[in-house]
Amino acid sequence: MKIRISQEVAYALANNLPVVALESTIISHGMPYPQNVEIAIKVEEIVRANGALPATIAIIGGDVVVGLDEDEIEELGQRKDVLKVSRRDLGYAMATKKWGATTVAATMVIAAKVGIKVFVTGGVGGVHRGASESFDISSDLDELARTNIAVVCAGPKAILDIEKTLEYLETKGVPVLGYKTDKMPVFYTTSPSLNVLYRVDTSSEIASIINASHALGLESGILVVNPIPKEEAMPYKDIEKVIDEAIDDMKKVGVKGKEETPYLLSRINELTKGKSQIANEALIINNAKLGASIAKHICRELYED
Repeated sequence: MKIRISQEVAYALANNLPVVALESTIISHGMPYPQNVEIAIKVEEIVRANGALPATIAIIGGDVVVGLDEDEIEELGQRKDVLKVSRRDLGYAMATKKWGATTVAATMVIAAKVGIKVFVTGGVGGVHRGASESFDISSDLDELARTNIAVVCAGPKAILDIEKTLEYLETKGVPVLGYKTDKMPVFYTTSPSLNVLYRVDTSSEIASIINASHALGLESGILVVNPIPKEEAMPYKDIEKVIDEAIDDMKKVGVKGKEETPYLLSRINELTKGKSQIANEALIINNAKLGASIAKHICRELYED
C-alpha cells in the first residue's frame, strides 16, 4: 500500500521539468475497449509532443500509481473489476488492494500530493440540474476549493446546471480562467450568455497566475476552461435539446445517483449518432495541448526566478 511514481515522472518532478497529470476514469468508465486505451495513449502522446511529460494516475492492486505505463493502461482498459475512485474511495481502494480509476477529484488529490501543478481532463463535474431538490453536487467542486492545482478542461459537463456551478465556484473562491474566450465553454459547445471570470489569451499568462497562487500558499485550485475547437463544436441550442431529451429518458427508466452522468453521456451519444463522442475526443486532445504548454511555462518561470 504505497504511492508509486514512475521513474521518468519522479525524475521530471525532481528536476523542475513540466509534468501534466491525467485521470484514468476515461479509460475504465468513459469509453468502450479498445477505444478507451487508444484515446488514453493518444492524449499522452499529445502531451509529450507539446513538450511535457504525461502522468496518468490510477490505483493498481492497492498502490497509487503516478505515471502508468502502456501495459497498465491496456489492462485498466480491459478489466471489469475497476472501481471508480473519488476522494472518499481512496483509502478503501488502497486498503483492499483494488484496481481503481481516479476521477477528477481523486486525481487532483494525488497529483497535488506529489507536486504536479497541472491536470488535464475533458470536463469537470458541478451542480446537477434539479440540485435544489436532489442536493446532487459533484465533489469536483469542493476539491477545487481545497486543492491547489490547475485543472484544464472544456468547462463543466453540458448536462449540468452551468449557472449554479459558476455560482458555487465563486462562493468557494475558485477563479475561472477562459483561454482566449469571454464566454463559458460547456463541454460540447459554448454558452452564449454566461461569462468566465477572467479572459487569458496566452498559456504563459495562465502559468504566471498559477505560480502566483502557489507563492501565496492558496489552498484553492484554478479552473482553466478551454473551448472545444470550432470545427468540432455543436450548436448550443441543438445540444440543449438533446440533453433535455436524455434527461427525460433517464427519469423514465429511473436512473439515479452516481449512474446519472454515465447514462446521460451515453444517451447523448446515441441521440447525436456519435457526434458527441467525436466532440469529446477533440476537446480532450485540445486540452492536452494547452495543459502541456502551461506546464512548460510554469517550469520556465520558476527556473528564471
